Amino acid sequence: MKNSEIKDLTEKEIIVKIEEEKTLLIRLRINHKVSSLDNPHKITESKRFIARLKTELRQRENSEARSK
Repeated sequence: MKNSEIKDLTEKEIIVKIEEEKTLLIRLRINHKVSSLDNPHKITESKRFIARLKTELRQRENSEARSK
């Protein structure tokens, strides 16, 4: 998902996406411990996606605080 697509999401949708991605990350880590993944880079991609979502959420919180 591109940053422009993330910016189009509502705050609730971002929070849901973060939770879904965290669950996926846990599953990827467990599967990687049990047997090697076909593409271990997916773990890194998942962590970065969570970080992008959290960054967007934090920027929105900061902009709301500044506008008050």
